[in-house]
Amino acid sequence: MSKQTGASRRARQIFATTAALLTLLVGAGALAGCGSASKVTSTPTGESPVGSVTTGSYIPRIVDQVEPDVVTVLTSNGGVGSGVIYRSDGVILTNEHVVRGNKDVQIAFADGSRDAGMVIAEDADTDLALVRVQRKNLPSASFQTALPQVGAPDVVLGSPLGFANTVTAGIVSGLHRSIPGSSQESPALVDLLQTDAPISPGNSGGAVVDAQGKVIGITDAYIPPQQGAVAIGFAIPAATAVSVADQLLEKGRVEHAFIGIQPAQLTAEVAREFGVDESTGVLVYGVTPAGPAARAGIEPGDVLTSLGGRKLENVEDIYVTLRQHRPGQELGVDFVRGRQAHTVSLTLSSKPQ
Repeated sequence: MSKQTGASRRARQIFATTAALLTLLVGAGALAGCGSASKVTSTPTGESPVGSVTTGSYIPRIVDQVEPDVVTVLTSNGGVGSGVIYRSDGVILTNEHVVRGNKDVQIAFADGSRDAGMVIAEDADTDLALVRVQRKNLPSASFQTALPQVGAPDVVLGSPLGFANTVTAGIVSGLHRSIPGSSQESPALVDLLQTDAPISPGNSGGAVVDAQGKVIGITDAYIPPQQGAVAIGFAIPAATAVSVADQLLEKGRVEHAFIGIQPAQLTAEVAREFGVDESTGVLVYGVTPAGPAARAGIEPGDVLTSLGGRKLENVEDIYVTLRQHRPGQELGVDFVRGRQAHTVSLTLSSKPQ
């Protein structure tokens, strides 16, 4: 067994326990590693009157406004998720993990009617997908692409455990969240909104909306109570959802920046395996031949300490940085080889399809 292969297996084993904390929200009780244009705004979210926020009297208004825009997604293998009507000509936005492995799905609308849907595009990296139905003149959601303030009220609409038209409420608990270990079991879940509004399996792909009824996020994952969590849920920010949906509609795919490494968290065990002394950073346990990292001279066993000026504490930090850049851009990389520090520049490429 090569040193690289042994370390990669150990790294995956080490992260398996952490990644198990994460529940994607598709399916009833399923646990996994959970005009035609849409209306988009980017102005700062306005504040609701204090009285309405504290009493919750704004929630019925939001439900009346947004409920018709949220659907239930049913798959042939018995999966249940949620979706948001993105365009009035029949385009629905949901999570990739909701429709994974399916091309034909059923869409149940808020009024109880159903229509056949076809998955037309998917992006596993951001966990977003588009479904098209033949029905036209649908109500479509409004998206707020400016980030909300932490502490702002939010409302979640979806179909937890298959209970359609379910509404829960809470506040935005945090911004720019990454879920440690998520990148070891699935594409990294990074730069997320956190909410304390109760969510459950089946909420995936539904709407998180602000006090004005605008979608601020697409519900994506939560940490289950069995792990000691109390109302810790995550959503893909509206800005990401809108950008990805528009690219999928235009090109059928999303271009992601690619660095060309297989990263591993630098644990004590992995550090001993590679004989490195660094206590923080990300270990390179594999390099894509002729990729950006390889061309810059980065090798397996190197420890990356910063990327594009961002200090690297964990694997997810790499993906956060890549999400903020485009193919063709140049980034500086600081890394340690043995006890020697190095700095190089690399040019990001497009992630292979």
